[in-house]
Amino acid sequence: MNLKKVRGVLLIILFGLVTSVVGFKLGERQSEVRWRRIMGDSGEVDLSLMWEVWSRLDKSYLHSDEIEKKKMVLGAISGSTAALDDPYTSFLAPEENDRSKEDLSGEFSGIGVQLGYVDNTLAVMAPLADHPAIKAGVMAGDLILGIKDEAAEVDVDTNGMSLSEAVNLIRGEVGTEVILTIYHEGDGASKEVSLIRDVIEISSVEVEFVGEGNRVAWMRVYKFGEKTLPEWNDAVDEILSHGVDGVVVDFRNNPGGYLQRAIDLASEFIPSGVIVQQRGKLGVDEFSVNRRGRLIGVPVVGLINRGSASASEIMAGALRERLEISLVGENSFGKGTVQEAQELPGGGGLHVTIAEWLLPSGKNIHGDGLAPDVEVKDDLSTEEDEQLLKAIEVLDYE
Repeated sequence: MNLKKVRGVLLIILFGLVTSVVGFKLGERQSEVRWRRIMGDSGEVDLSLMWEVWSRLDKSYLHSDEIEKKKMVLGAISGSTAALDDPYTSFLAPEENDRSKEDLSGEFSGIGVQLGYVDNTLAVMAPLADHPAIKAGVMAGDLILGIKDEAAEVDVDTNGMSLSEAVNLIRGEVGTEVILTIYHEGDGASKEVSLIRDVIEISSVEVEFVGEGNRVAWMRVYKFGEKTLPEWNDAVDEILSHGVDGVVVDFRNNPGGYLQRAIDLASEFIPSGVIVQQRGKLGVDEFSVNRRGRLIGVPVVGLINRGSASASEIMAGALRERLEISLVGENSFGKGTVQEAQELPGGGGLHVTIAEWLLPSGKNIHGDGLAPDVEVKDDLSTEEDEQLLKAIEVLDYE
């Protein structure tokens, strides 16, 4: 492909990216008008420097015959989203987009962590139970400063790295090694943690009966994905057939997922009214109870920790504000923005921050998280689940 054709391809993709972000499918003339309205007619955005760089690379780069034009185009688009300085808005190349979908489908190969950011530094939002990361001592809130994969000849720091890049580097074939440079708050120094990738299979919801006489339903919600609602409904069927005195909904290490699933599950307990508000460019929308729940009136307590984020914070916050339930555990992660996943031609994807979400009261918890009503640290040196035991105790007084 010659440089002239590459320039044409890049322009087409850049125009397609802009129209995807604003959410319209416009004709060629409309796209041009929209582009000029965003960029301005005054010439303040000058693409000549970009073409000059491309031309010089094509002419002067030692291995110009090895330049992967398509990779450079994708890199240019990734750079445009990275320039927004929003770690949750990103362009996903086709392979990365497929992996993003795997997250919500429930099966992939990796180390068993959900990723996010703490002060724009890549971090573990939630280690998944019984998977390589948590077995190696990786915890929610740990910062990931570097990724090393000797077999793939990768040894990079994560400064400025997007989520999609991190996921792409950390995942890999079952049985292969990846080494993370981890900083845990309070340790004083970072350390390398060697992890062997494995098949990660995740159920969305599990229920177990605990407490005196097994009269408390312990509902663990691991994520809000494609299978969450049917699995939740099965769990509720089991609870109703068993009979309980109360429910502990466990959001610990739940990184979130689909906002709609949080609304679906919260509607199981809340009889009517607002569950979450969404503040976007055009104003504030309210999302209310969408069905008649089967656990309305059943006493409830929520469990949260540093790994509870996004949709899990939406549901936990709504239950507390609307039903005045207690939240037990540790402060949650604090992700208060909403991303829309958009499909692009060729299999790529675009994750765009389109709004902030707010609790029913209008409070935005982004960066702050939800503070527990009853704070309990989980003592990892013992096999007892102190947070769960406290939640059951609190439930007796609700």
